[in-house]
Amino acid sequence: MPADLVLLSARLLDPGAGRVLPHTALAASGGRITHLGADREIRALAGPATTVVDLRGAVVIPGLVDGHLHPTSGAERTMGVDLSGCADLDDVRAALDAGRRALPPGGWLRGWGLDPNVFGAQPVTAAAVGPVLDGVPAAIDLFDGHSLLASARALELAGVDGPRAFEQAAEIVCDASGRPTGLLLEDAACEVVEAVAPKPTEEQLRLRTAEVLRGMAAAGLTGGHAMDANGDALARFAALEDQGDLALRLRIAPWCQPGADADALAGLIRMQGTGGELWRVDGVKMFMDGTIDNGTAWLERPDCHGESTHAFWPEPEAYSRAVVAFHTAGVPTATHAIGDAAVRHVLDSVEKATVEGGVAEGGAAVRHRVEHIETVPDDTVERFVRLGVIASMQPTHCTDYTRADHSDNWSRRLGEERASRAFRCGDLWAAGARVVLGSDWPIAPYPPLTVMAGARHRRPSRDLAQPPHGPEQALTPLQALQGMTVNPAWAAGEEGSAGRLAIGCRADLTVLADDPLAVPDLDLAELPVLLTVVAGRPTHRAPQL
Repeated sequence: MPADLVLLSARLLDPGAGRVLPHTALAASGGRITHLGADREIRALAGPATTVVDLRGAVVIPGLVDGHLHPTSGAERTMGVDLSGCADLDDVRAALDAGRRALPPGGWLRGWGLDPNVFGAQPVTAAAVGPVLDGVPAAIDLFDGHSLLASARALELAGVDGPRAFEQAAEIVCDASGRPTGLLLEDAACEVVEAVAPKPTEEQLRLRTAEVLRGMAAAGLTGGHAMDANGDALARFAALEDQGDLALRLRIAPWCQPGADADALAGLIRMQGTGGELWRVDGVKMFMDGTIDNGTAWLERPDCHGESTHAFWPEPEAYSRAVVAFHTAGVPTATHAIGDAAVRHVLDSVEKATVEGGVAEGGAAVRHRVEHIETVPDDTVERFVRLGVIASMQPTHCTDYTRADHSDNWSRRLGEERASRAFRCGDLWAAGARVVLGSDWPIAPYPPLTVMAGARHRRPSRDLAQPPHGPEQALTPLQALQGMTVNPAWAAGEEGSAGRLAIGCRADLTVLADDPLAVPDLDLAELPVLLTVVAGRPTHRAPQL
């Protein structure tokens, strides 16, 4: 049988081996790599229907995988005004004013990517944005995805005129007189306004998600670990695959929120393994805290405002019991834990699960994860290794939203001591932990080369002339590459079939114009992506090929 795909005149870089292989060509059939060899022998495997690409010396690597992203909820969130590039409040006002002028009568103004650093030392309030929001129902996502800024008109439409109590750690922020400031913290509070805001149609969401996935493929991504499956997301993935528009291979972890009872846990367990050829439910996503920027993280000592002192789960032991239940059923958990107390509690819970839950169903090891890990003390680093817990981290959270001089909002809240031991990718790797890299899109940009570059240079991607934040935590070029190839495969239990250039492995491939291990750190993000392949099928091909 002729091959489905033949790549010739290539440099084949295997991150597992850490070197360029002696072969110059590969062939794939049935979505798998079937042959590695010299151009002449591999060319002979081509038939009339084979896709043959002469790479002219370009570098083939295993397909890059984002270890933490939100493709469908992010697609919806980013349909508003993009504020992610705004450097100050004047920029924010100008962008929102342009969006406002384009609104139909009675329309809602949506925005996303608002960085709290633009507010400087003043509180994050709707009033601070200025009159551009007057009389307009507006809902603006802050960059962290855990908070929303609502205009006075939006609050009025939602019936919000004061504080409310929620089952999870969420808050409608109010001033000293009890009047809402417009800042809503965490999902339960944000949903009060979202419930009255207009929603895009399913067709609009499907088209927007397909557009996002095509952009991700063009950036070199072949897969991602999707950290939500809310609403109709699973049906949307199925529809996209049926229509040939699913450009990435996705491993999906639906949410388990505080208050989940035994029936809810059982339902999440039953969902495991469902999916299609390119998407599969595998694991659950949980939250142990919020964010440092919002004062909703869970820290062992309060931040400079006396905040970040509580867990997201009002009863942390209920979270631990859920982890035990999932572990016993063989379901891996991925828990958002940013503050040191949150990370410690997740590790405590995993340790409890391994003792009380025993061997998981089926006898296979359950690979639990902690997501984000922005600040941890020394004694916590070693526990990742001892417990076999994956450290899933997003380098661009550090590089794009904090500063080396600790003048940013995140660092000011934490204080000098804790800001100086931030985003400890290097320490976790050196200790022997499995470090998986990702973007957390739409929190930060999704191009994987930007993520890898941030892990290497630790500088703001918008201004590489700035000094690095915590350069001692930088990863080597090989480590950064492994963090988006070998390690995501291991985290998914797929190390035998993914993340390598080897016969029998998936033909999920990224082709770059040059060797990413040799390109200087500051140039890596601009390295051209020439070809992206998922299951042997090109999902992106540069014009020059």
